[in-house]
Amino acid sequence: MTPEVENQIDWSSFRATRRALGADFIRILGYFREDGAKSLIEIEAAMRARSAAGLVIPAHTLKGDALQFGAETLAALAEEIEMTARRCVEMQEAPDELIQGVVRLRPLLENTLAAFDRECNPLVERRIPGGFGRKPVAGDQGFGRI
Repeated sequence: MTPEVENQIDWSSFRATRRALGADFIRILGYFREDGAKSLIEIEAAMRARSAAGLVIPAHTLKGDALQFGAETLAALAEEIEMTARRCVEMQEAPDELIQGVVRLRPLLENTLAAFDRECNPLVERRIPGGFGRKPVAGDQGFGRI
């Protein structure tokens, strides 16, 4: 996993959610995938229509869903879109300043979902630092050492 993707996700939050949801985790993660795609389509459509009001709810939904799984960078961008869109509604302005953020949203969501898939794939080899099969370090009192 690239450092860029690694920094997008708070893995401790992701794992805490996974523990809390237990057997339902994969199903709920599937809902996040579906709802995230739906929110993205709504955000892009609202941006094409230059509708600030149309950006608010899907950006808010995406923000909340992303935070539940520790996708902090995705949540922060969704929040930026939501809050700027709210201001645009209040000021009766077109949300043109959000074009760059909306363009960044799709690859960010795709990268986040790909990272989640890698983390949840039971076939991916997990290397635990200091775990079984590790190379001994001088002075290490690991298994079988006195």
